Amino acid sequence: MIKKLVILAALIAVVAAFFLSGGQDYLSLSFFKKFVAEQPMQAAIAFFILYVGVTAASLPGAAIMTLVAGAVFGFTSGLVIVSFASSIGATLAFLVSRSLLGDWVQDKFGEHLATVNQGLEKEGGFYLFTLRLIPVIPFFVINLVFGLSRIKAWTFYWVSQLGMLAGTAVFVNAGAQLGAVEEVSVKGVLTPQIILAFVMLGLFPWVAKIIMKFVKKEA
Repeated sequence: MIKKLVILAALIAVVAAFFLSGGQDYLSLSFFKKFVAEQPMQAAIAFFILYVGVTAASLPGAAIMTLVAGAVFGFTSGLVIVSFASSIGATLAFLVSRSLLGDWVQDKFGEHLATVNQGLEKEGGFYLFTLRLIPVIPFFVINLVFGLSRIKAWTFYWVSQLGMLAGTAVFVNAGAQLGAVEEVSVKGVLTPQIILAFVMLGLFPWVAKIIMKFVKKEA
């Protein structure tokens, strides 16, 4: 019990220190664009660590940070950074839930846990893959609820990384298109590439559902 309280206090202290020290200012697009221009490798490492921390602590902002990654690092580098950072952060949140937040998660998301266990019994890791591909349940809720399931941590990690890859690519691409804007105006922003990128964002969940229905039917 004492160990759990110490870990919980440490997590709260880290989150509080982040906001009290103005850490939210480092999530801005302008800050990272300048950082990348001056020190690209250090910026990539810092962004990676920050993304892992935000995801592991189940803080809001992962979607915005994914767009920022595309805008400041470009599509390929942004995709690699976010893919690994989001998966590692999600697995850390999963482990924290499993070792520390069991009772709280059970009280808060108990109805999701029952559904998750049923899905795992029926489909195994493929159920997690489906949830990652089609965002029916919020990202952070999946991390916390699966921590109380019987799935192995390694399976959770690699299935999450594979399942989130397509959605991550769509978000990073949208950010990359926004980052390429040189003229801040209606004409500069509403380019065919940006319009297409955001159409893809809106259509992705529906396309993913169609694909998964086809896969399950064939299986």
